[in-house]
Amino acid sequence: MTSQPATIQAIYRYPVKGLTPEPLPRTALSVRQTVPCDRKYAIENGPSGFDPAKPGYLPKQRFLMLMRNARLAELRTAFDEATHTLTIRSENRVAAQGDLRTPEGRAAIERFFAEFCADELRGPPKVLRAEGHSFSDVSRKVVSIINLASVAALEDATGVPVHPLRFRGNVYVEGWPAWREFDLLDREISIGAAARLKVVKRIVRCAATEVDPGTGIRDLEIPRTLMKTYGHADCGVYAEVIEAGSIAAGDAVAVTS
Repeated sequence: MTSQPATIQAIYRYPVKGLTPEPLPRTALSVRQTVPCDRKYAIENGPSGFDPAKPGYLPKQRFLMLMRNARLAELRTAFDEATHTLTIRSENRVAAQGDLRTPEGRAAIERFFAEFCADELRGPPKVLRAEGHSFSDVSRKVVSIINLASVAALEDATGVPVHPLRFRGNVYVEGWPAWREFDLLDREISIGAAARLKVVKRIVRCAATEVDPGTGIRDLEIPRTLMKTYGHADCGVYAEVIEAGSIAAGDAVAVTS
């Protein structure tokens, strides 16, 4: 039995935490894993205690991220999955480029952020990675899902356009009523022909959503508006992949009981 059919409007990954989202026409989901390459790298903001040999969850405040470093949204970055090369464009020019697997490539990126974020650093910036690790905002490996009708409802509450990418989700869904995603906790959804996920947690929103993803300007008090209007600061849900499968924009999303 299914209920409330919907479709995927867009899929995104964030190869480097806090930097530019990258649209994916399709991707493959694996059991208890994130979207491939999602938050694969992070930029350490001073000593974080991260150990690549024993990677574990650390709070986002240990890294450069939009909640505190809004200027990151001014940058346009691109990640080449085949070569792990990160290209950073600032003010319409290539400002830095490097293969994040090599010391030289990481050093090039670190030098850029040492200057670009100089007054916001607690120590030298450092590119971090560990095999199989994701620098997610939560400790378990999940896929974040944003209901576009909920974003539209928030637009009505604010009285101005709210770009969905403020919420830095992986899967954007259209066709559900506003806030329908909160009714799905502990329930399963199917996407496309094979993928199945279990909704495990509501996403509490922080000051990162205040930042316009196009300009880097902090212009909307999203968490405060959510709390004032709805009595909570949540938008979107996390889901854990329980059955692998490929997903694509346009795929049906069905709630199963």
